[in-house]
Amino acid sequence: MIAYTSRTGNIQFVLSKIEAETIELSPNLHVAKPFLLFTYTDGLGTVPAITEQFMVKNAANCKGVIVSGNRNFGHAHFGRAGDILASQYQIPLVRKLDLRGTAEDYAIIQSFYMKMMKEGFT
Repeated sequence: MIAYTSRTGNIQFVLSKIEAETIELSPNLHVAKPFLLFTYTDGLGTVPAITEQFMVKNAANCKGVIVSGNRNFGHAHFGRAGDILASQYQIPLVRKLDLRGTAEDYAIIQSFYMKMMKEGFT
């Protein structure tokens, strides 16, 4: 499963290119099985509040993070929410995408997701 939040629609677009079960984050959502987290970077490199709230309750089942950002904000800020989450929760940073990403990004995410499923993390 991929648990996600999207502000501009870029993440939903990416998910339309990937074969995976998805669920949109909400303030009281509890995910009782392993998942990948897909979020965006807020402001100048911060984790969105809804993502922080979700991870407080669900971090134990998170197997990796994917993050969308915008390279126009500079290297130090691009996808920084993913860096923060990976470090804070000791999970792999699967991929940083610039806006809607590329076909290569989709393939890497799909591959990680399939590997996760094969290892029994469905």
